[in-house]
Amino acid sequence: MSFRARLFRIPGPGGWVFAPVPPRHAPPVTEGWGRTPVRAIVDGRAWDTSVWRDRKRGTLLAVPARIRGDKDDGDMVTVELHPRDATRAAAPAASPARPRGRRRPA
Repeated sequence: MSFRARLFRIPGPGGWVFAPVPPRHAPPVTEGWGRTPVRAIVDGRAWDTSVWRDRKRGTLLAVPARIRGDKDDGDMVTVELHPRDATRAAAPAASPARPRGRRRPA
C-alpha cells in the first residue's frame, strides 16, 4: 500500500531529508532505537533502509539525494514500505572456504 508524503529537511549543515510515515502505514518496531528494516520505494526508486521513530514527528523515512533526485523540502513524494527480515538483511554474505594449512607438493 502506498501513501503520499511531504518531504522535510532537518535544519543545519548537512541536514537530512525525511518523509513522515502516517501511523497506519508505520511497520511495528523490530530493532533497537525504534528502528524497523524496510524495503522503501519513493517515486518508483527502491532501496533497503530502515524507518525510525522520533518522539516529536513519529515514524520517519530518511530519503537520500540519490533517491529523491531534484525533490527537496516541501515536495510531495509517493512512498511504499515493505518490512524486511532484519536477521536475514543484516547477515553477512558467506565467504568462500579457505584451505587450511600449507599444501604439500605430491
